[in-house]
Amino acid sequence: MDVPVYNMQGAQVGTFSVDEQALGGSINAALIKQAYVRYHSNQRQGSARTKNRRQTEGSTRKLYRQKGTGNARHGDRKANLFRGGGHGHSKKKTREDFRPDMPRKMRRKANRNALLAKLVDQEVRVIDTLGFETPRTRAFMEFLAAIKVDRSALVAVACDNEAVRRSARNAEDVTLCCPDQLNCFDLLNHRYLVIGRADLEAWLSGPSSQTGKEAKLSPMGAAGAGEAA
Repeated sequence: MDVPVYNMQGAQVGTFSVDEQALGGSINAALIKQAYVRYHSNQRQGSARTKNRRQTEGSTRKLYRQKGTGNARHGDRKANLFRGGGHGHSKKKTREDFRPDMPRKMRRKANRNALLAKLVDQEVRVIDTLGFETPRTRAFMEFLAAIKVDRSALVAVACDNEAVRRSARNAEDVTLCCPDQLNCFDLLNHRYLVIGRADLEAWLSGPSSQTGKEAKLSPMGAAGAGEAA
C-alpha cells in the first residue's frame, strides 16, 4: 500500500510504502474491539463511594412528631427516602479493579490493525517534516486545513518537539501523543492521524512490530519502557 506523503503546505512530495501483511493483512474487528474495551476500562479508577445516613451532612432534628399527623413515621431528613439523604446500601469498597487482561502480542496486533483500518479509510496524513520555527496556533490550524483535516485529529509528534506541541495544545479537537504511544483506543477516538514519516517508520519497525515469539526471546527496547504495548 502506497501512502501519500505531504509537506507542511499540503502538497504531496512523495509516497510511503506500507506492508499490509505486517499490519494484519485484513481488518480484525473483534480483536480491535477487545483491545479498545481494555484501554477504556483501564481508565477507570475504581474508587467510587457513596455516603450512608450517618455520613450525610445536615441536621438530625426529627421532622415532626411521631403520632397524630397522619404522615408516615420519620426521624431526620437523612433517610434514603428523601432527596439529599444517605444511601440505603452505600458503596464502601475503597478500590475496585476494572483492568481486564490481554496478552501483549494481541495488544500490539490490535494497535497495528487499527492503523491498517485508518490507512484503508485514507485517514492518515504522513508529513515529510513536522515542525515550526516558532510556536503559533494559527499556523498549526492553517497546516491542518492544508492537509484537509477537518475533523478530530490525533497528532503523533516527538515529546521534545516543543514548537509543534505548543502550537497544537490550544487547538480544538486535537490530541497530542508521542509516536511510540500510538494505540487503537486513541486511533479510533479520532478521525485522522497526523504523523511524521520518520516517526511512522520508527513505530512500524520498533517494538510494536514484535507480535510473535521474538517479543519474548529478543525484545526490542528496554523491557517495554515508553511503549504503548
